[in-house]
Amino acid sequence: MRRNVVVVGAGIVGLAVAHELQSRGHQVVVVDKERRVAQHQTGRNSGVIHSGLYYAPGSHKAAMATAGAQSMRDFARQHDVAVDICGKLVVATNDGQVAALRRLLQRGQDNGVPVREIGPAEARDYEPNVSCVAALRVESTGIVDFRGVSQRLADMVTEQGGEVRLGEQVTAIGSDDRNITVRTTHDRFRADYLVNCAGLHADRLARLAGMRPAVRIVPFRGEYFELTAAQRHLVKGLIYPVPDPGLPFLGVHLTKMIGGGVHAGPNAVLALAREGYTWTRIQPRDVLDYLRWPGLWRLCARYWRTGIDEVARSLSRRRFVASLQELVPAIDGDAIEPSRAGVRAQALYRDGRLVEDFHFEHGPRQTHVLNAPSPAATASLEIARSVADVVDARS
Repeated sequence: MRRNVVVVGAGIVGLAVAHELQSRGHQVVVVDKERRVAQHQTGRNSGVIHSGLYYAPGSHKAAMATAGAQSMRDFARQHDVAVDICGKLVVATNDGQVAALRRLLQRGQDNGVPVREIGPAEARDYEPNVSCVAALRVESTGIVDFRGVSQRLADMVTEQGGEVRLGEQVTAIGSDDRNITVRTTHDRFRADYLVNCAGLHADRLARLAGMRPAVRIVPFRGEYFELTAAQRHLVKGLIYPVPDPGLPFLGVHLTKMIGGGVHAGPNAVLALAREGYTWTRIQPRDVLDYLRWPGLWRLCARYWRTGIDEVARSLSRRRFVASLQELVPAIDGDAIEPSRAGVRAQALYRDGRLVEDFHFEHGPRQTHVLNAPSPAATASLEIARSVADVVDARS
């Protein structure tokens, strides 16, 4: 049955959802407060197509990232969006990390990822400057222009008869027995269904729609540097450390970018605004919002040492460079330059647990995507199919 659907959020997930719904015969309007698509998480990440290596078998992330690695590659190639399947190394830099590396290998194999363990000599065949005692090689990992993907999705929505309304902030959401009404700064839309893909503001939008979400968005800023042109030859593809299994962050890593540069980072520090891309960007309302959430205090009690380490590395270039040199010792700390930061919209339960999987909540004629950080860009086409199935079933 054909439905009128409002999708809030013109990041890659919202646009993928809109395109999928439009392709199924629904009439879709996308609204976003920004004047360009992909302005936040989508446009500020490192462009990596994740393979599905890290995620718990059976989770949404595992299934959707593994499938999404293929569907995103196919979409980019079909629509002439820049993509490079350059492969990735995950490296153990000392013997104490090898057991964790092999657990990661098993997880990747359980998820159907084409991953294998290799020794230091073979690792240097791929990355001549890397330092490791063992490594995993993942051939399916690559990089893509996620902004380009987002723009193409937006164009396809409008080509199919939908609308993408930018520069319109949602101010109110109401509902009755038959419709959802979405008011923006410029217009009002009556629809049969609402899909919330508002990223950093998704929980607020859910509350605006009358929901009581079980999670709260806590913003973590990812701070990056770039290797200068003189040092880019030191990295051929993607080099990652063995991650801490207790955290959703992958540690400081080195990633080749579509434009030819090499990203280095990120640090992960609590942001002082939902769109807090610098230390000086402070939004008291946002800070009060997460300070009032008991889950944050419980998280801090559990990971305070990690938090101190991340802040110290944020404030000390020497510490940051030392993390890079564990992976590639030849990196010169005087020859890196700051790059723009991103903010991860990380959902947190009241009891202090980080929401590890993609998280969706549903109400009458509405679906809210409340946790979709990395690898959501990789998995966006798969998330879109899942959300569209829900809309079809509930319409």
